[in-house]
Amino acid sequence: MLTTRVWGGWRTVVWLGVVSLLVDLVYEGARSITGPFLASLGASALTVGLVTGAGEAAALGFRLFSGPAADRSGRYWRWMVVGYTLTAVAVPMMALAPALGGAGLAFGSAMVLSERTGKAIRSPAKSVLLAVAARNVGRGRGFGVHKALDQTGAFLGPLLVAAVVALTSHQWPGLLVLAVPGAVALGVLAWMHRHVGDPRHESSAESVALVSLPRRFYVYAVACALTTVGLMTFGVISFHLVHEHLVAAAVVPVVYAAGMAAEAVASLGTGFAYDRVGGGTLLLLPVVVAFVPVLVFTQRVGVAVAGVLLWGAATGVQDSTVKALVADLVPPTRLATAYGAFAAFQAVAALAGGGLAGWLYDTDRGVLVGGIAVAEAVALVLLAGVLLRSRHGRDGDTHAERLV
Repeated sequence: MLTTRVWGGWRTVVWLGVVSLLVDLVYEGARSITGPFLASLGASALTVGLVTGAGEAAALGFRLFSGPAADRSGRYWRWMVVGYTLTAVAVPMMALAPALGGAGLAFGSAMVLSERTGKAIRSPAKSVLLAVAARNVGRGRGFGVHKALDQTGAFLGPLLVAAVVALTSHQWPGLLVLAVPGAVALGVLAWMHRHVGDPRHESSAESVALVSLPRRFYVYAVACALTTVGLMTFGVISFHLVHEHLVAAAVVPVVYAAGMAAEAVASLGTGFAYDRVGGGTLLLLPVVVAFVPVLVFTQRVGVAVAGVLLWGAATGVQDSTVKALVADLVPPTRLATAYGAFAAFQAVAALAGGGLAGWLYDTDRGVLVGGIAVAEAVALVLLAGVLLRSRHGRDGDTHAERLV
């Protein structure tokens, strides 16, 4: 079991949500124009897909190391603060890229990767703190409410960037202004740490190291990796919106903000549903993901925007309720390790999905749509298998009764 000091329950969930709100305002504001921004530096659709896909791979893959390291050290706060600091610095630094001439694209791409690496450093530790705080209030609710606050920032960030871009007619000032909420977030973290300490394992470090992750967890990780393949990065989607002249570059952040609003609603709704009906709630995820490219890659603005809303909803479930099930599949003392391993599967899928989407976008979009549909069908079968095995109590998981 894990314990924390002074604060607990909803208070910790809400303040962690406030920090995420501020930092999401920073990096989601930047991500809303990453595609057009890199294109303005000379990037092609393939380059955008590879850079944003590699960014997602970094955001997920490095957790394979940061998760176990956080569990071994027990310094969850330290890992979280370092990760948030890297994001808060890297995003405004992107604003320097246009002034660097031929080196601008390489520098801008490096900052995208740095920002995503910051997320990888902090995420397992933050998820552990959140899972511990939400244990007594319902993990589905806890992750859902946190994600709703998180997405409030993801909604406001693109709008802020859109306003600055519209006022200045340049994209770089929209990135520079994001230094302000980043600084505020670090201040809130410093204040929070006075009231919330690192979780402590009641078991010894030696016994923690000997606990293995259940087989069912790995099957679940593969299923969610397949949904990640289908959830293309918004960099590719925004490239399509501008390339096909569906919306102006200055409007892209507004469309992204709408997707983030859908993400908040979906994460909150499925989080509460998870606590009431169990993991069966997640069976809708592969179905929703399969329809995203069908709608997004059209020549009609309204249909494409509907696809972005569906993309946002699926992303919200993927980044909130999915994590609640991870916490119920593995021993509490291995949570950070599990989140790291889970993210590693998603990292490979994100890189493959970003590269595949960028490549097939230029060659055969029909194959892209069909390939994603097949991947989601396999994901649905695997996910159903995980839930069925949980119902019958296989692998000796003591949390099985909570999964279905």
